[in-house]
Amino acid sequence: MKKLILMLFFAATAALMFSSCSKKNDETNPSVKNYLLVHGAWEAPYVFDSVKASLIKDGNNVTVVQLPGHGSDATDASRITLNLYRDKVIDAMTSMNGKVILVGHSLGGMIISAVAEQVPTKVEKLVYLAAYLPTSGQSLFGIATTDAGSHLTLDILKFSADHSTVDIEGTHIVDVFIQDGSTQAQNLVLNHYKTEPAQPLIDTVALTSANFGSVAKAYIKTLQDHTISPDLQNEMINTAAVKEVYQLNAGHCASITKADSLAILLKKIGQ
Repeated sequence: MKKLILMLFFAATAALMFSSCSKKNDETNPSVKNYLLVHGAWEAPYVFDSVKASLIKDGNNVTVVQLPGHGSDATDASRITLNLYRDKVIDAMTSMNGKVILVGHSLGGMIISAVAEQVPTKVEKLVYLAAYLPTSGQSLFGIATTDAGSHLTLDILKFSADHSTVDIEGTHIVDVFIQDGSTQAQNLVLNHYKTEPAQPLIDTVALTSANFGSVAKAYIKTLQDHTISPDLQNEMINTAAVKEVYQLNAGHCASITKADSLAILLKKIGQ
């Protein structure tokens, strides 16, 4: 009887140890990545719904940040700055164990650049998806006004009386963002459209080679983009000397129109 009890005890102990080791291996599995996705101006987290689902299906940890003043967030636009966006992303990063692959779309490129300057050791890689990639001292507006090929021109922008928000004339929204999308995709963007806080678009970023410059970068070009022209994308890539460059045959909202292809690219970038 004693012998049987001892055998059962050792069997249970071995099973417990195996379970513990397996769990530990899952937690430290290098193929499991942390992705933090940052949407752009006039957008909200919905733009990444399909991409997020695909990344999670493969076992990755994914968080999509809702920027202040976007989606369901009702922060007063007059209080919103680029630094507030930056700090919102940093707060989200603190809840993720290990380094993070930080993906920024459009305006999100300005934000992830500012984040990398503050916490470079927390970022595994910066991924610019049809995004503004600044140099130190630049603002989004400052970069955008050099883009001769963009359809997002000053004459279709409408500022509020106090200049705290800016809108795009309704007839231009589809052409600027998602001219290549299906009617369903275009309606998705139109139905979620919300006026944009203006201050973050004119705030500049201060970047250093020691911090921002030390973080690995990748850029995903969108070849049919009407918001950030392919020419400007190429110029920013060359200025920043980004070596890891990919492309999607899509307009600005590739996370909606090419969600599957984008998810595949992000997994590749994370490998």
